[in-house]
Amino acid sequence: MFTIEEIKTAESKIKTGADFPRFIKEIKAMGVKRNDVYVSNGLSIYFGDDDHTEQASPENYPDLIINETSSAEKLQHALTIHQRGETDYFTFCKQAADAGVEKWVIELEDLSVVYLDSEGNELVKEHIPAV
Repeated sequence: MFTIEEIKTAESKIKTGADFPRFIKEIKAMGVKRNDVYVSNGLSIYFGDDDHTEQASPENYPDLIINETSSAEKLQHALTIHQRGETDYFTFCKQAADAGVEKWVIELEDLSVVYLDSEGNELVKEHIPAV
């Protein structure tokens, strides 16, 4: 079973979105099956086997207001520049909130990320590249 301390150690290596695939590889090896991330408060819930969960929020995470009008185009732009390493995590979260993202769900089995609005509508689904 993974611990939140192990996840935080892996998380500490992420500087930009370009580092995300290595993080996913590392937590998948720990046994994480799914990760739900809530944009408004930064809460991350990690799910494993046998109903094992761990959760944490980043320090100094600002409370963000989720835009009621969602925009897949705004989100895609934010993702593109974040994945190129042009923005940090908090900037990306602010941009995601502006694009109407309530949360994203990372499925480690099929290496995908689904970004959802407050009504549960899928805005963008991406495949996580292997490292």
